[in-house]
Amino acid sequence: MFDLEQFRLEKDEFFRHDPHSPLTPDQKTSFTGLRYFPENPALKLRIPVEEFAEKQVFPMQTTTGDVQEYERFGSVSFEVEGQQSKLTIYHSPHGYFLPFVDSLAGKETYSAGRYLEPQRLPDGRFSIDFNMAYNPYCAYNVQYSCPITPFENRIQAPIRAGEKNFVAHDS
Repeated sequence: MFDLEQFRLEKDEFFRHDPHSPLTPDQKTSFTGLRYFPENPALKLRIPVEEFAEKQVFPMQTTTGDVQEYERFGSVSFEVEGQQSKLTIYHSPHGYFLPFVDSLAGKETYSAGRYLEPQRLPDGRFSIDFNMAYNPYCAYNVQYSCPITPFENRIQAPIRAGEKNFVAHDS
């Protein structure tokens, strides 16, 4: 069984010690762990996707001015805190990708949005667990090139799950 708390501890260890961590050496010296919302079971979804009839290639801009190509796969609709929301799932050779910006962006969460890798289930629905929402590496280090969340994936609802803003140094 998947344990969210254990996953978060392992991620903190990776950020603190691994040479592939996005943190700079200076950031690692004061790193005490990432900040998260408490687990929110209501935001662990298994929902149908409305597949797009025509799978258009979507050029997604990145934070460094590059372009990454994704296929617009389909959309998912769900309710969060009484608000109906709709997001587009993208696809690439690496799998499914769900970038999103919610109403907490720039306040409690990273201003450019967070990412998910939804899983397609055998019955065609998708498993989307917002508790696994994470900041792109460019939230920690500007040397990384990260896809910029498309306008169609900016929602008004708050997603109180997953990673919060990164704080480089505790005061």
